[in-house]
Amino acid sequence: MPVLLADTNLALPGCISKCGEVSVPYPFGVGVGCYRKGFELTCNETYNPPKLILEGAEVLYISLRHGKVFVDNGIVRLTGSNAYNITWGIPLDDSIFTVSPFWNNFVIMGCGFEFLVSPADVDNMVVRCTSSCLLGRPAVANDGFCSGVGCCEASMPGAGNMYSIKVASYPSGNDSAMRGHPFNATLVMVDNEWWGTGNNSLSLQKEVSDALVTSWGISGSAGPVQAKAVVKWNFSNSSCADARSSSDFGCLSYNSHCHDHWTGESSGYICRCSDGYEGNPYILNGCQDIDECTNPDKYQCFGQCINTNGTYDCICPPGTSGNPQKPRGCIKDAERFSGLAIATGFGTGACLLLLTFAAILLRRKLRARKAKRLRNFFFRKNRGLLLQQLVDKDIAERMIFRLEELKKATNTFDEDRKIGKGGHGTVYKGILSDQRVVAIKRSMRAIQSETDNFINEVAILSQINHRNVVKLFGCCLETEVPLLVYEFIPNGTLYEHLHVSSTLSLPWKERLRIALEVARCLAYLHSAASISIIHRDIKATNILLDDNLTAKVSDFGASRGIPIDQTRVTTAIQGTFGYLDPECYKTRQLTEKSDVYSFGVMLVELLTRQKPHIYMSPAGNSLVEQFLLLQKQNKLSEILDPQVAKEGDEDAREVAEVAAMCVSSSGEDRPTMKQVEMRLEALQSASTNIGEDPRPGEHVVSIPSAGRRSGNADGSRRFSMEREILLSMDFPR
Repeated sequence: MPVLLADTNLALPGCISKCGEVSVPYPFGVGVGCYRKGFELTCNETYNPPKLILEGAEVLYISLRHGKVFVDNGIVRLTGSNAYNITWGIPLDDSIFTVSPFWNNFVIMGCGFEFLVSPADVDNMVVRCTSSCLLGRPAVANDGFCSGVGCCEASMPGAGNMYSIKVASYPSGNDSAMRGHPFNATLVMVDNEWWGTGNNSLSLQKEVSDALVTSWGISGSAGPVQAKAVVKWNFSNSSCADARSSSDFGCLSYNSHCHDHWTGESSGYICRCSDGYEGNPYILNGCQDIDECTNPDKYQCFGQCINTNGTYDCICPPGTSGNPQKPRGCIKDAERFSGLAIATGFGTGACLLLLTFAAILLRRKLRARKAKRLRNFFFRKNRGLLLQQLVDKDIAERMIFRLEELKKATNTFDEDRKIGKGGHGTVYKGILSDQRVVAIKRSMRAIQSETDNFINEVAILSQINHRNVVKLFGCCLETEVPLLVYEFIPNGTLYEHLHVSSTLSLPWKERLRIALEVARCLAYLHSAASISIIHRDIKATNILLDDNLTAKVSDFGASRGIPIDQTRVTTAIQGTFGYLDPECYKTRQLTEKSDVYSFGVMLVELLTRQKPHIYMSPAGNSLVEQFLLLQKQNKLSEILDPQVAKEGDEDAREVAEVAAMCVSSSGEDRPTMKQVEMRLEALQSASTNIGEDPRPGEHVVSIPSAGRRSGNADGSRRFSMEREILLSMDFPR
């Protein structure tokens, strides 16, 4: 018989508070009268131990403090066909529960397919990933990574609980004959932190690869490896301010407080026990005082421990005095003041003094040697010696931050200080001791590739000084996990300002100015810096905006420097789907024109207000393909943002021409970023001087563009004689 335990500190009276190994705290519950409406669970006793079920998903753990439920929604095994169209997820109450897109991702293992996912009730928001089959590589990736070969990873298209999923065969490379062939795919929804922790990703891939999951033949069946996903919940959709005056206010226990909470889809509140208390804040007297005296490992006391409400006291026993927080810190009063102790002190005082002095010196020396050895170890591991070779000593010392200072600045990397999360790490907001507000980037995994990205970003940013590049203040090398410290840009990303829910977004003049500032930055990186620097990941989410909406290019972890005597390098594929240069993807040859392509995609995004990684036309075209097709058919107005069409007029069409040249399939046909910068600068200058006659000594100069002769009137702008001389020096004829 399964054992179901009761605990008055967690569940309502008379209700079970444990199913198998999982606690069941109220407002969750099993059985009539044991749960709040919408929080009903089922304890399936046919398993040994029993399993706790929430709408078909196995509950692994419930966190009252953070408003989270960790579940295993099972694994979907798709085999023997060439196309699938399913609806999958957890059929939860949307007003209470949300499968968080911030914490979860879809992982699809196998190869030879294309995966598309969208919310069940939304058709125009699609996230796509593909997994190719390569000769000599296993059909299922077995290295713990999802790079598009044997495994692909797709972000969740918005917050929700149910999703429409389409999986179809997809040829590798140009082998179109493989389209329509059957494939095997294994689908799972996972918590990002669980997937990136330890060997979880490797273990799951191994289970699939070794065919140990052949019994998982039906959708949603659980496999040997429990894949953890995060579901966030609110007790109510009211704010704390509104809920306190309501008869339904949930924080019933003394020593509890209300906490406003955001699930990713809706706002509401949860309840928490106050510091020094633990238990369930949703029931009367549910928050109980923590008896610190029963946990001496955490709350050290070498004297007499006295528990008090919310804290504890540590005193020396009667007849002793001293420091009870230290071992043998309490000394008997009789020994302290006895004649024997005084005589012994006089007799051995000199010897003890010498021994103490020697011990202090020896201890200091050993501690200094140990600390130096540890610092040197982490310095070598994080390529500290290489960092010192790249910057001079004075700059290096100013750039090095102590770990203790960064912990204090971020409240020990508190979750509430998180302001962003990406493929290479998590970003925290911190306040330094000199009151500077900074952004601190912390790598998610302590692996060699992340260390290389950390060193690369420091090396690149230490050579750059440009107003449109986010400033690197320094780094921390005292820990196994590398840390980078940047200036804090408070106004979010270009992506957040552009893709708002309202009809009007950024004005056209602001979009043109931001595009020009990014072009200036890239032109500087490609030609004005000490070596040619290729960013490799230009996209709207990597363009930060300050209080004046000035563009700041960020995230140089994937950047590469090319010596001045080279024009291209062979490298692994890196970038973001929708922005990645197709020529670089095919040839593995990285050039400055790869950045030009990504910048062109960003221009298309500014013109259309469509998301490159999600957009798909009814005919199945990507955003770039549809843009080029409509421009060729002279139907550009069908895809332009109405706001751009109204405010930009002819300038918008000229920017569209620049964008079309930048996203040319051949790198040789694309302009340089210097040419793009001058073209956009000419457009901005002209837009502020419409109707003015050219001044004496000025004439029309055409900026060279790919596939067009320099005499074309559509690409012309007015420049002074000095400007034409500069152009003739910078651009090839």
